[in-house]
Amino acid sequence: MCYSAQVVADYKKFVRTFGATMDMHEFARLFFERAEGASKAKIPKAMEDAFGEPKTDAEREIKALIGRFNAEQTTKLEQDLFKQRKRLADAERTLQTKVTKAATESQRIATDKIAWAKGKLEDLQRTEPKPRDSRIFPGHYSPVMVIENGRRIVRPMRYQCRIAGKPASYDVKYPGTYNARRDNLEGFWKPLFGYSHAVMLVDVFYENVQKAKLEGTLSETHDQRENVVLEFRPSNGELMHVACLWSRWSAPDEPDLLSFAAITDEPPPEVAAAGHDRCIIPIKPENIDTWLNPDASDLAAMYAILDDRDRPYYEHRLAA
Repeated sequence: MCYSAQVVADYKKFVRTFGATMDMHEFARLFFERAEGASKAKIPKAMEDAFGEPKTDAEREIKALIGRFNAEQTTKLEQDLFKQRKRLADAERTLQTKVTKAATESQRIATDKIAWAKGKLEDLQRTEPKPRDSRIFPGHYSPVMVIENGRRIVRPMRYQCRIAGKPASYDVKYPGTYNARRDNLEGFWKPLFGYSHAVMLVDVFYENVQKAKLEGTLSETHDQRENVVLEFRPSNGELMHVACLWSRWSAPDEPDLLSFAAITDEPPPEVAAAGHDRCIIPIKPENIDTWLNPDASDLAAMYAILDDRDRPYYEHRLAA
């Protein structure tokens, strides 16, 4: 499973590299629904920062929606910070006279929540970019590229695919649908494979790995639940054009949901040696247009693209 990835969140990269057109309507809808409270969309900071210097009226509208949402978040965080500081002060006063379990726990919780709120406020106010600003997790949004009517188009989509026609409860029933296993493309993913293909640009991907597998020790010597997060990065430093499937989900009285899944396959030797059993599939640049224009009557051609993948060597290290 591709548990997390550091993606190209700035749509301008797609425009410069592929001559793609931004679907401004979908970007505006995403930010509008979040600002209105109609959705709880999780959007990477880098995706917001891409609108920091708007050039068009549409971009200025999106920047205003981002500013409105962030101002509301700032107010909520400041209010929570005040509340938790009071809670901490009350707990510390109690502990000065008598050590109780309740006061100790209240002190711990307040301290943790203060640190979390301060970190969120710092991120909202920060203008200097950091690598983590582009990192997505399941349920987060990312720009992906599709082709419609012969045009390359960039749209924001959620990284957990809900196939059109399936109930919203599938998000909970099948929480792993941010990845589409290659060996299940004609099973669970049959409605999309050969019909709705996309590409995500990825710099780095992250995987949860059992510590015992990473260290090559007997599993009996470790807690089976003890995991570490590894960062995998192509040694050539090049972007990965990751093969994806996507869907537009619609339902009465519900906003449309655009969502996608990254296709995964058996891992290359160096990823397997690090203790992980799946890997995303970066396709070659010359195959992108064919991948984005799938022919459901010729799935063999689609499998051939997945087989003829880019094959960088993946260096790994413990994630920061």
